[in-house]
Amino acid sequence: MYKHLLPLFAATVLATVAFDAAADAEMIPPESAARFAGKDGMVCGKVEKARYAEGSEGQPTFLHMGGMFPRHTFSARIAGSNRSKFGFPLETLEGKTVCVIGKIQRDASRAEIEVASPANLKLANIK
Repeated sequence: MYKHLLPLFAATVLATVAFDAAADAEMIPPESAARFAGKDGMVCGKVEKARYAEGSEGQPTFLHMGGMFPRHTFSARIAGSNRSKFGFPLETLEGKTVCVIGKIQRDASRAEIEVASPANLKLANIK
């Protein structure tokens, strides 16, 4: 009778479990992010410097964490083509504590996450 609802129920349960797993992900400090290169993770820390590199290829915005530029240990990189998705100037995140979710990559001597969507960048309530 309700066999046609079983796939929908299973999909709902799986989506809920996946969402909960992401929400419960371990917070990685910016200074430790490089050790997780190649893996998905959630890096949380204070944005020491937010910089819109308007003259660079792709016009990215960088959120530097784990120290001041150029000695920072982690960057969140938002491509210029994705800036409008956020609905506010990303530079206003400077001084705020954020969490960045995504695949951690190595860029030279530091770690980086490419942020393509507002869903991957959250203000944090870390004390």
